[in-house]
Amino acid sequence: MSARIAVDVSPHSISDTIFAKASGGGVGGVSVIRVSGPDAKIALTSLTNKALPAARVATLARLYNPKTNDAIDDALVLWFPGPNSFTGEDVCELHVHGGIAVAVAVFGALGTIKNLRPAEPGEFTRRAFLNDKLDLTRVEGLADLVAAETEAQLKQALAQAEGGLGKVYDEWRARLVRALALVEAALDFSDEELPDDITSGAVNAATEVLREIDKHLVDAHRGERLRTGVRMVILGPPNAGKSSIMNALAQRDAAIVSDIAGTTRDVVEVHLNLGGYPLLLADTAGLRRANDGTTDTIELEGVRRARDWAARADLKLCLFDGANLPTLDAETEALVDENTIVCVNKLDALGGAVPEKISNQKVLSVSVKTNEGMDAFLDVLKKRVENILSVSGDAPLPTRERHRHALGECRAALQRFIDVEKNTNDELAAEDLRMAVRALGRITGRVDVEELLDVIFAEFCIGK
Repeated sequence: MSARIAVDVSPHSISDTIFAKASGGGVGGVSVIRVSGPDAKIALTSLTNKALPAARVATLARLYNPKTNDAIDDALVLWFPGPNSFTGEDVCELHVHGGIAVAVAVFGALGTIKNLRPAEPGEFTRRAFLNDKLDLTRVEGLADLVAAETEAQLKQALAQAEGGLGKVYDEWRARLVRALALVEAALDFSDEELPDDITSGAVNAATEVLREIDKHLVDAHRGERLRTGVRMVILGPPNAGKSSIMNALAQRDAAIVSDIAGTTRDVVEVHLNLGGYPLLLADTAGLRRANDGTTDTIELEGVRRARDWAARADLKLCLFDGANLPTLDAETEALVDENTIVCVNKLDALGGAVPEKISNQKVLSVSVKTNEGMDAFLDVLKKRVENILSVSGDAPLPTRERHRHALGECRAALQRFIDVEKNTNDELAAEDLRMAVRALGRITGRVDVEELLDVIFAEFCIGK
């Protein structure tokens, strides 16, 4: 049987009634203030001086301070009796005007009501989890949905928030639970007449799940990359135009551009939306040899960081200075591989012919100054990013390292179960199968996951 753990959200009790702003921060046309808990109905009737409105029907009401009876605002109020609410508890929402003074007045009024307190970060969603309204993968999908900046991120987050990923893991877990029941039956009723193939059915089920997990994990970490963005670093010699091409891609002055060599010292990072896909772009210091006579320790540290970024990047843009052709920068050329877009800048001031290939990679030619060749470069860049993140089919992908770690533990336990079961050691086999079931349960929260909660719910701001 799966179970949710019962833990206190904080030093406060989960039986408290909580309130917070559920809409974005700052000033806007409308603010949504949510109240959840056993005294939500008292909060709503105290602020409106009226009986509870019909469930899930927006109703216009004037809000008052219960202590002073001073009017606060005219609001749309909604009543969601539990368990048919986001948190599974009684919930009311106050849609008030979005001024700061209005929110302060409403919070002050709610604070005068007994047993009400401000919500802590992520507490509404945490209560939804504890009340079995969401599993952990849906919680994480909701966090990703709030943070999504591109169309592709939105699509992945929405699918996970709707339960697509959790359904995959729950279905695997259900199959393994059934397999475990067969093994347990063989142990507990060994003196009874049982079908000869009772444990072979468990082995077949485990083998099928193991095969599906292996297929699920061969995804080049696309789910995680889509959440955080493809990491691309711009590399090249000093004055090749690295900062200029970053500014052109960002369409703003993200990096300082100068004719003085070594202007960029540290790594400058920019998040971009490239054709609906997220891209984390890094401009770096111009590459130099450590023994080229440079004594500027800050610039040398910048070069070290550039090389470190290159080692960890998903994609590299190696930019060569066209004015120095036919000579190529050896430091940059040494970093070109199959994960590199090779580009020669300064078509407007070429010093020689542009080679067709560098280190067996096709060469693109641009002039950031005149914009020549930039459309073709952008097309290539978009296709490379899309290829890194694109997924064949609609199967959901793991989106966090904790998913991948738990799946690794599960598959290792399944492999041990299959190997042990072949040697007819049913007691050891059963324990391995239990470990596989527990590993899958940790992903969705079907077992004790208290150690995970603080990390997961810290992704939310107050009111979510």
